[in-house]
Amino acid sequence: PDRDAGSVGGATRLTPARTATLVALVALVVAVLGFDLDAGLTAVSLAVVLSTAWPDDSRRAVGEIAWSTVLLICGVLTYVGVLEEMGTITWAGEGVGGIGVPLLAALLLCYIGAVVSAFASSVGIMGALIPLAVPFLAQGEIGAAGMVAALAVSATVVDVSPFSTNGALVLAAAPDVDRERFFRQLMVYGGIVVAAVPALAWLALVVPGFG
Repeated sequence: PDRDAGSVGGATRLTPARTATLVALVALVVAVLGFDLDAGLTAVSLAVVLSTAWPDDSRRAVGEIAWSTVLLICGVLTYVGVLEEMGTITWAGEGVGGIGVPLLAALLLCYIGAVVSAFASSVGIMGALIPLAVPFLAQGEIGAAGMVAALAVSATVVDVSPFSTNGALVLAAAPDVDRERFFRQLMVYGGIVVAAVPALAWLALVVPGFG
């Protein structure tokens, strides 16, 4: 079929293939969140079904995937996963938590969360770092609510990084752009966010002692 068969007058038309894809995405979310199925295996299974039903559309879709970006993200996620499995992030967090100055420890934890989240799951990193902050939070010198909020902000705003899942999706889905140039722009912007936001979140939420 023609490449623009799903467009009418410049507007995108909901074709059977697109409808099935949307249904498959909903099914993937339900299967993973509702039935705790493996996300990767479920996604591949649904993709096989869609490819079998609409081979021409699937062939074009595969050709438009930014494979260089996919391979880059897979490599980075694998590397970060190895670090997490080896306990490197926990070790770094525990070392920071052992610093005798709670405010400085809080700032360093925010930076650890930001740097690692730029390459991995923000939620997973928060789940690993928040327990590490408990010992010096128990001292009462830092507000728990402010610390958790600062960690959350530091770990999530860096998702603009092209190495993160969200940033990679934006890069891969951006239409009619120079991907190499866009990648560099996202990387520079992500670097600025990683460098600036943890300190700003620390100043705004931790230093005043909220919570």
